[in-house]
This record gives sequence, structure tokens and C-alpha cells, in this order.
Amino acid sequence: MQNKGTILVTGAAGNLGKAVTEKFIEENYTVTGTVVEKNEFVSDNKNFESVLVDLTDEKASADLVESIIKKYTSIDVAVLTVGGFAMGKIADTKTSDIYKQYKLNFETAYNIAQPVFMQMMKQNSGRIFLIGSKPGLDAKNSKGMVAYGLSKTLIFKLAELMNDEAKGKNIVVNVIVPGTIDTPQNRKAMPDADFSKWTKAEAIADIIFWYCSNEASVLREPVIKVYNNA
Repeated sequence: MQNKGTILVTGAAGNLGKAVTEKFIEENYTVTGTVVEKNEFVSDNKNFESVLVDLTDEKASADLVESIIKKYTSIDVAVLTVGGFAMGKIADTKTSDIYKQYKLNFETAYNIAQPVFMQMMKQNSGRIFLIGSKPGLDAKNSKGMVAYGLSKTLIFKLAELMNDEAKGKNIVVNVIVPGTIDTPQNRKAMPDADFSKWTKAEAIADIIFWYCSNEASVLREPVIKVYNNA
């Protein structure tokens, strides 16, 4: 079967990152996935390569993108799942807390998205998927999680700016906004919840893949809400 393209997945060992990696390997893409520890296992498939990189390091992130371009000549898709969460009301939130969430949720995305976007502008095609959140989408959902909500707000603004700059080209930057993702960690944290209302990581991966298809090529809506019934 012919290879369909090249995809970069950040946070490939995480719940969503692994689901995306497995989906695109299944669909015969060549996948490069970032990890934060050498022993993190993602896949032993021949079409997968694991790379250890600190995504808060701008140069290391740019070097990673450059190495992928040198090896494969193009990057067709990038799914940037790395991020972090923190609780905290305004009274409890310091600028240092905001900066920590900024680094976790925005820098890790921007440091990859920027060089990937520039490559896609050269090749006149590509899809980038950023991970947003309900608190980032609407401030009223940020109560009790101020630093997190503020950092995620920037993800939506970045997508707007990139989509505006890419007008006229076959490039779309989407923001995935999940509800509660059905993960072992979330089940442990909320054992009394109705898990059937949550969104499975595999379902999000399927949606991301569909947005990369020819059928979805005419769509330019950057925000994709995958809430299920949560």
C-alpha cells in the first residue's frame, strides 16, 4: 500500500497522542512522535519513529521539524497534543502560575506549529491540529482554572492568525476542543461519572483523520468541538 504522507504528533505517548499515532499508522502514514522520556513506548511499527525532545526549547523544536523535512521533504499533518492543566482561582493565581501554564500549553505548541506552518506555506498544503479547551474557548468556563484558561485562549488566537495568513493556500489550522476524554486517569479521578458521556481518544483521532481527507478539503472552520454528551 502506498504511503499517504507524513505526520508529526507531539506527546505521542499520551492518551490522545497515542490514539492519533495508531490511527495514522493504520492509514499508512509515516509518523514521527515526540516523547519526554526515553522509555516511553508508543509503537514498534516500521512507519513510526520516536523522538525525545523538550518542546519548550525553541531551537530543539525547530531542529526536529528541520530533520523531518530533510528526511521526508514535507510535513502533511501535525497534531500537537502536549499540554498541562492546573486549578486556581484569581486569588490563588500568580504570574508565575500563568507563565508555567503558558509554557506548557502555548510554547510547546507554538515552537512546533511555527516552523511546521512555514514549511506548509512553502509546500502550499498541510493541516495543523492544536488542542484547545472549553476554558480557553469561553472565559466563563475558566472559573477556578485561571492560568490554564488564559494559556489555552492563545491557542485559538494562534489558529486565527495562521488561517488568516494562509488564505488562498491549501492550509488549515484547526483547534480541537474536547469534552472530558475517556482516559484511565480521568476514570480514576472521577469514578462516579457516567463514562458513556465522555469522548474516547480514538474517536477524536478518527475525526482528526477525517479532517485530513479529500472529503474535508473544502472546510475552513478552525474550531472542532468534540464534546459527546459531557
